[in-house]
Amino acid sequence: MWAWALALVTIVLAATPLVAHWLTNPEDQRLVDLDVYRTGGSAILRGLPLYDVITPAPQLLPFTYPPVGAMLAVPLAVISWPAAQWAWTTAIFVVLALTVRLAFRPLFDGVRTAASAVRARTGLAGGGAAAVPLLLALLTVACTYLMPIRDQVRFGQVDLFLVALCLLDCVARRPRWPRGMLIGLATAVKLTPGVFLIYLAITGFTRRDGDPEQRRAFFMAVFTAALLTLLPFLVIPQDAWDFWLGALLDSERLGANAATTNQSLRGMLLRLYLPGPLTQVIWLAAVAVIGWYGFRHARRAFRDGDGLTGVALTGLMAVLLSPVAWIHHLAWVTVVLAALAGTGRDRTRLSVAGGVWLYYVLPIPWWGVSLKAMEIPVFSPVVGKIVQNAFGLGAIALVWLLGSWLPRHTSRRDLANSGSEPSIAR
Repeated sequence: MWAWALALVTIVLAATPLVAHWLTNPEDQRLVDLDVYRTGGSAILRGLPLYDVITPAPQLLPFTYPPVGAMLAVPLAVISWPAAQWAWTTAIFVVLALTVRLAFRPLFDGVRTAASAVRARTGLAGGGAAAVPLLLALLTVACTYLMPIRDQVRFGQVDLFLVALCLLDCVARRPRWPRGMLIGLATAVKLTPGVFLIYLAITGFTRRDGDPEQRRAFFMAVFTAALLTLLPFLVIPQDAWDFWLGALLDSERLGANAATTNQSLRGMLLRLYLPGPLTQVIWLAAVAVIGWYGFRHARRAFRDGDGLTGVALTGLMAVLLSPVAWIHHLAWVTVVLAALAGTGRDRTRLSVAGGVWLYYVLPIPWWGVSLKAMEIPVFSPVVGKIVQNAFGLGAIALVWLLGSWLPRHTSRRDLANSGSEPSIAR
């Protein structure tokens, strides 16, 4: 019990500077995305046109989510603004700890196994009981300071909740709900988790090795998403039509698509200032190639029994393939780190995970903005843009790491441990 209490205190102490920094901002600059959700919920309560309301000045942000998102945000609109801030921020850290616990389960299992081996060898009781809660605290604190997670707190964002829903649906060993239901819920709220419908389909409907449970999960996810999408047509029909026939088609409602914070493939291309049609063609080609590569390797990872890597790859697809993916959408990096770390027995994998963690802790894209502002001929526009796209380019590299490097490295390590010689490639 003392170990769990110490873990909680560690997380609270580590998170306090971050929370204090953002929750003491001027009120009109505090958790601005949470204010968007509350404004949507308030519009429902007041009978106002959902996609015409905006948050107060100076932000003036519109509601951009599907109408069911506003319906779910009604409780946030009922409570006071300070209460909503504290409740949401607390929930972010609870969900982050849950995500870490789920994603790093192989590492926690490895720690338990190592502790059991020590007890068996030494005959000493206890000693390892505190390892899991303290490791959970350490990993939660480490993930807290990833820039995509810091932005969750800064803006009061919902992304981490969606990550947890999809991850829980995919890796829970004995779920108490119909598997697929949580993915359907996440998809209905923010559309981008819909990439997990593709993941469930490609792992469940193949001729030779399709998984029946994945097929059932696919149908449940589609059913849940469809039900929650149709519900607003019964409750707030005009808002539902306004979203699907208007707001959804206007990507500029989300903000400046060429801004540094958009680290999707399209965002990176828009910053090259190519002619519009050419950017569109290149983007569609890149989506096709990276989507094919990412989903193909996600399917292979699932087939090989590494569902966590399949989830991590699919989460990266949600970022890269979306027309707009802000830095906080990269909350999927927490799952990527877990997939890279594995059971913790491979030092190379731990080193790679550590490097990825450091990369996403640093505000590298903003260094690119500073380099461009220097206006050094050739250097500023070329190097500045590359650095400005650092997190998106990093996401592409992570797809390769998980899809190609990790299985090859694991295979070589298994061969070395077994003392076998690799067969000659045919």
